[in-house]
Amino acid sequence: QVQLVESGGGLVQAGGSLRLSCAASGRSFSAYTMAWFRQAPGKEREFVASISWGVGSTLYVDSVKGRFTISRDNAKNTVYLQMNSLKPEDAAVYYCAGKLLSIPTEARLYDYWGQGTQVTVSS
Repeated sequence: QVQLVESGGGLVQAGGSLRLSCAASGRSFSAYTMAWFRQAPGKEREFVASISWGVGSTLYVDSVKGRFTISRDNAKNTVYLQMNSLKPEDAAVYYCAGKLLSIPTEARLYDYWGQGTQVTVSS
């Protein structure tokens, strides 16, 4: 069993930056692909980025490429999402998710989820 706790959300002006963190409890964190999803009001949950187990390969949705960076520290059981040049359309609840030994981008395939952290971007 893995428990995920996100932090780092908040209110930021357009063009600003935030860093989200997701702390995981449980064993074998390094064997999990970790991902960030987001969900805005009235919209479906959207894949944002993932970082694989093993070599740490990364994937990003096109809308955040070049602005967001996902990283992980296996020694700290933590995954991060550095968000730069934030836009109003990035505003959403951001969720951390974990999946053992595979690298999906579909939310339904992830086994573990955090409670979410709100990101608000003012224009």
